Amino acid sequence: MNRYFGRRSAVAVLFVLLVAVFAAGVWRFAYISALDQLARKGQADLALAADGLTGQLERYRELAVLLADHPDLQPAIRSGIATDETKSLLLSVADKTGSLDIAVLDSTGREVATARDAGQVDHAGRPYFERAMDGALGVFHLFSSRYQKRAFLFAAPVFSEEGPAIGSVLVTANVEAVEAAWRGDRPTLFFTDELGVVFLSNRSELVFRSRMQNDVIAGDTAEYPPDQLTPFISVTPEPIAGRDLWRVDGGRYLPEKALHLDLPMPVIGMVGEVLIDVDPAEQLATLQAAVAAALCLTFGLLLFWVAERRRTLALANLRLEARVADRTADLERVNADLRREILTRTDAEAQLKRAQAELVQAGKLSALGQMSAGISHELNQPLMAIRSFAENGQAFLARDKPQQTSENLGRISELARRMGRIIQNLRAFARQESAPVMDIDIVSVIHAVIEISGPRARQADVDLVWSPPRTPIMVRGGDVRLQQVLLNLVGNAIDAMEQTAKKRVEIGVAVAARVEVTVRDTGPGIAEPEKIFDPFYSTKAVSDAEGMGLGLSISYGLVQSFGGAIRGRNHPDGGAVFTIELDRAAAEVAA
Repeated sequence: MNRYFGRRSAVAVLFVLLVAVFAAGVWRFAYISALDQLARKGQADLALAADGLTGQLERYRELAVLLADHPDLQPAIRSGIATDETKSLLLSVADKTGSLDIAVLDSTGREVATARDAGQVDHAGRPYFERAMDGALGVFHLFSSRYQKRAFLFAAPVFSEEGPAIGSVLVTANVEAVEAAWRGDRPTLFFTDELGVVFLSNRSELVFRSRMQNDVIAGDTAEYPPDQLTPFISVTPEPIAGRDLWRVDGGRYLPEKALHLDLPMPVIGMVGEVLIDVDPAEQLATLQAAVAAALCLTFGLLLFWVAERRRTLALANLRLEARVADRTADLERVNADLRREILTRTDAEAQLKRAQAELVQAGKLSALGQMSAGISHELNQPLMAIRSFAENGQAFLARDKPQQTSENLGRISELARRMGRIIQNLRAFARQESAPVMDIDIVSVIHAVIEISGPRARQADVDLVWSPPRTPIMVRGGDVRLQQVLLNLVGNAIDAMEQTAKKRVEIGVAVAARVEVTVRDTGPGIAEPEKIFDPFYSTKAVSDAEGMGLGLSISYGLVQSFGGAIRGRNHPDGGAVFTIELDRAAAEVAA
């Protein structure tokens, strides 16, 4: 007995260790997958922020180039004296464009005129001025002691009629005004220069953080306030699966553990960087690992209970057999009626075992029938119709009625095409689409979605309402990916109406400046419409295989990849309605 319990304990410990290893593997896989999704979204956010910053600074660069060609500036540079009209021009342009200052410099770097009259500054020898005098556009960034602000400088050369540059126009852009639009947004964004100094950020506590020694930076040609330069936030790199993870000690407004991404920006000489909080990824991975461990432990406990039950039955059978053996001698003296009764009971027990085996086999066959019922029902009706039309065709052929025979053959061909279309829709949806955005017929896409979703809708007693237009409607998109989006919306609508008495899904198409596809249900509606497209947000149970909260987020990304838009809201008459906006095909717009 002690040996048996010792063996059971060893098996239990080994099973728990295996479950722990399996849960750790699930956690790592889920964590890496979530990091990949965060990285893709972070790269998109970083690229969008970088493009926005470059676009805003581009306005000041173009302003400097345009002002350099103004006819009133050359006389002022040649004479070294600015008229009131020139100063008024600079002030008017600075006020209208939001520039911090605009200055006109002569060939020595002296300021001939400025918009703000903030005092004279000698620009001779500065890299932006020297580059402008060489005939190119000078770009520089610094902390301006003149204005006590961070600034970008754009110096455009002013060419003489003979050709060489005789001066330059210097446009000063206020960095704080540029970054004000995205200050405080998530995730944490910052832009560092070649010295490793954070010059722009949506977190003010990161500005002037430096990865180099302060004396190295103070000796460089860039201008920074040495008293404001501070060491960079405490970072401990923790790479995983090729991803750059940082453990950050930078205050309550920065994530404690973050995914670090960067993007070079050679146009302005900086590097865009982003810190994305990985706490949601860790929570999701932990939740999935816990669910996997719970399922394994539950399965192990079930196996243990079955084994213990079989062991108890075996011990009971052994005791029963011993008692039967002890009383066999007495039972031999019992009359023949008792022996016949024993034989009858033995036969009944054998019949019971056979009946149980047959019930088990019937249960297996029933499960297999339920798995194949949907597709079998969709193909069985055309097959029966084909058989009927074929028999009628034989009869018409025997009666020498070729026209009726031809009509039956046409019906058989149409039914065969219908079966082929059902199978083709399933195969087309299963394949991985890699084709670029092209012109497709949204009406045929909706037809395919209804054919695929029809069996499920009928099984759930849901009415699919769709009034197709008479002509095709061509839009820009991908055939399979649009099917995936619409199938997801229709499937969500069917799931949402599980507890609803009136079950109805309406699909509509409207053509205006863009093509709008709507999917409306009669369910309970959306509890939080503003969160439905967030990753990992779901109203379904955690144990549901479809409840990970990624379906609508993936659909949002697919529609945006076509240049379209998707939104969801509650309908005034009840239920939810989702609208997909797609660009019309060029040929249809021209028509």
